[in-house]
Amino acid sequence: MKQKIKNLILLAVRSAHQKGDLPSDDIVETEVDEPKAEAHGDFSTNIAMVMASVQKMPPRKIAEVITRHIEDPEGILEKSEIAGPGFINFFLKPAVWHPVLREIHEADTRYGATDIGKGQKFQVEFVSSNPTGPLHVGHGRGAAVGDAVANILSFCGYDVQKEYYINDSGRQIHTLGQSVFLRYQEMLGQKVKFPDECYQGDYIRDLAAEIKSQKGDALLGQPEEEALMICARFAAEKILDGIRDDLKLFGVEFDCWFSEQSLYDSGRVDQILDIFRNQGIIYEKDGALWFKTSDFGDEKDRVVVKNNGETTYFASDIAYHQDKYDRGFERVVDVWGADHHGYIPRMKAAVEASGHRRDQFDVILVQLVNLLRAGEPVAMSTRAGKFETLKDVINEVGRDAARFIFLTRHYESALDFDLEVAKQKSNDNPVYYVQYVHARISSIVRKGNEQGTCEVSWDDKAVARLIEPEEIDLIKTLARYPDVLAGSAKSMEPHRVTYYLMDLASAFHAYYNKHRVLTDDPQLRCGRLNLVLAVQKVIRNGLTLLGVSAPDTM
Repeated sequence: MKQKIKNLILLAVRSAHQKGDLPSDDIVETEVDEPKAEAHGDFSTNIAMVMASVQKMPPRKIAEVITRHIEDPEGILEKSEIAGPGFINFFLKPAVWHPVLREIHEADTRYGATDIGKGQKFQVEFVSSNPTGPLHVGHGRGAAVGDAVANILSFCGYDVQKEYYINDSGRQIHTLGQSVFLRYQEMLGQKVKFPDECYQGDYIRDLAAEIKSQKGDALLGQPEEEALMICARFAAEKILDGIRDDLKLFGVEFDCWFSEQSLYDSGRVDQILDIFRNQGIIYEKDGALWFKTSDFGDEKDRVVVKNNGETTYFASDIAYHQDKYDRGFERVVDVWGADHHGYIPRMKAAVEASGHRRDQFDVILVQLVNLLRAGEPVAMSTRAGKFETLKDVINEVGRDAARFIFLTRHYESALDFDLEVAKQKSNDNPVYYVQYVHARISSIVRKGNEQGTCEVSWDDKAVARLIEPEEIDLIKTLARYPDVLAGSAKSMEPHRVTYYLMDLASAFHAYYNKHRVLTDDPQLRCGRLNLVLAVQKVIRNGLTLLGVSAPDTM
């Protein structure tokens, strides 16, 4: 519909110029938007203001000329009017919106799908939590965001792969091994000092107990570093199995699980460092190797190999991201916690130094989740072992509530997640508010079937009976869905879909509270059933992209 209005405007500009009413035939790019105020019509454009410098005329005068030359061969306009300094507002005839319902019913599960991605190969890497402890709610938000972004991109024509990067190498794995080994020694009666930097949670004791059960006191007779690494590998594998299970419970499946250690085992890290060293991008100073990230926009150069010969995380990250492009991905998206903000410039520098464009690499930063219970904060600290795990949250409030609430705000904003609100069966709970619409419509259909009055087929005359303001408003809201999805894909902002679904639910409730669907008038009943079933399909489609179910009963 926006495109139709835009075409009418451009044809009017050309006509006005041909008849001498506009001095220039330069057609500027114009936007057609939906006004926030209903009194301003269905669509509005600021083209008159944009064209003022080209036409050398006051905007309002340009608007008057354009509206005078608008031709409406399809008869879609009820009227157009000029507002303020030169906005042109368009009011459409109610019947113009009716075909939207047919489009929804015919497209069904594919309504809103586009091909804006044109098959571009996208990789979305998310969660990628170190296997040093269970996933917490912060990881859950990152999982919900990454999964929804990938789903929406795929629905809009991109070729998307979801990946989890397993940080199974380096200092934190060493610390994990040390933590488990110390608890293992304690269980065998040895006195140990347990450092603050070690992982404190009860899960460390559970892992140590498993090792003791399998190996007895055998590790005590081995060199400490060797015993420590045995504990590290065992613990990391066990924790990773738990992470896989928790993510599956959360409805998140990955196409690829990529091991950081594999980059070292294959020699990939050394290989990429040698390439950059030969190119002069990596240099030696004070016994360490430095990457010239400052040549590519970073504030300073970064160490890739310390003077003790130990590689940094940055070194493996350079190799890992180069591997992504080598696998054929045209665009790479990383979902990180907000505390990694300072890491972006050096990774952008590494991507550019590798011969790729900076815009082929995107980072989504996910802000913290403030977990509450009835308004009171729940303390969380992974290292201290005082935290609500993601699994605990899922078990308490359910997968649907957790995923939907994680997506109710832009990921760059901190999120308050109240466990008690998430369990409520009320309009205060956003997922319940939306899912209830789907269930309510299923209830309407069931009731109609019980009455023997619910056979639904497309009927132009029946749909033409949909003339109530709430009905037209509901169809207009449905018509916005494809634009919402396209905008969500381009911006990689899944909360746009969540907001939209809440708006659609609000429009449905406003309609349902005022009008009966199963009326005694068979034709009107048919029209209204076509309307509410279209609403149900769009609710289902949107929830599916967010990884949330669409229940028939609640």
